[in-house]
Amino acid sequence: MTPEDYARARRLLMRRDPILGAAIKRIGPCGMAERQHADHLSALTRSIVSQQLSTKAAATIFRRFAALFPDNAVTSAHAIARFDDATLRGVGLSGQKVGYLRDLSARIIDGRLELDALDRLPDEEAIDRLTSVKGFGRWTAEMFLMFRLHRPDVLPVGDLGIVKAVQQLYRLRKRPDAKRLLKIGEPWRPYRSVACWYLWQTLHQPAPSPTINRTKK
Repeated sequence: MTPEDYARARRLLMRRDPILGAAIKRIGPCGMAERQHADHLSALTRSIVSQQLSTKAAATIFRRFAALFPDNAVTSAHAIARFDDATLRGVGLSGQKVGYLRDLSARIIDGRLELDALDRLPDEEAIDRLTSVKGFGRWTAEMFLMFRLHRPDVLPVGDLGIVKAVQQLYRLRKRPDAKRLLKIGEPWRPYRSVACWYLWQTLHQPAPSPTINRTKK
């Protein structure tokens, strides 16, 4: 997505959803593009490293992992495959994550996962390819689509932050399930990824007292 696309998405979301629109107005321009990862392989390996870790711990371990490569950049699946387990464990990776990295590398090397092809695949097909890798669930694949492939219309209904943000912003009595999230998010098409970025931002802001509640039964 280009800066113009993000501006267009912002205007559309504000027009279609007054509740989310009020939050967008408070937050300002979308900063989603600033979180884009450098390349597909780095994004995927960072996803593995980051699992079940705090942001700070994940950043430290990934920095040590990247330092194994020339110029501190994750260069290729072949390079990952050449490291022995002791070297990978030495940067702070668990045995399970070493296994995930080996499966990812093997799939790239033998062609079962073609990274360049992901750009051309529809969202669900890309998710299917990614979730075939050990350690990659749907949420991880959706984050890759949003923050690496720049896909504009992803709604990760299993993300606890999104669930909590919608519950708070729309003043729901209980946490919305996937069906209700999809219903609430229908007006956000084709920019549900951008809507999610704004929802995540609301978790870091004091919740205002809205005067509109279109979700009330």
